[in-house]
Amino acid sequence: MIVIASDHGGLDLKEAIKGLLAELGLATEDLGTNNGDSVDYPDFGVKLARQVSEGKAEKGILVCGTGIGMSIVANKFPKIRAALATDVFMATMAKEHNNANILVLGGRVITAELARDMVKAWLDTEFAGGRHQGRLDKIAALEQELGLHA
Repeated sequence: MIVIASDHGGLDLKEAIKGLLAELGLATEDLGTNNGDSVDYPDFGVKLARQVSEGKAEKGILVCGTGIGMSIVANKFPKIRAALATDVFMATMAKEHNNANILVLGGRVITAELARDMVKAWLDTEFAGGRHQGRLDKIAALEQELGLHA
């Protein structure tokens, strides 16, 4: 299952992405926000990142105004590799080289059409493994050293 969440700055883009996910027939859970009222992005980033970190969801998509805040919040959680992307190449590399389990987008930075292309690329790309797995293993070891493993 893919979980998706946004703050008010990412609401419109989140809705466009939900449409794509429905078209693709993917199971999705919307964790909010559901209206344009001003909210605090950490509340929604925490809700989504916790589900992915704890294995309740396989992957997630976060959207705020720029994507920066959501990236910061999500990457506080163990086992999370949240990648902020602004184009299709970055979304592809987020999965291919970093096996990102959360894609982060900026609702005030990219168009809905570009976001759809980026999400498709991220979903369709396979993790390359190999030397990239070794790098992820180093990140996991750091999480362990810092006591961040759940």
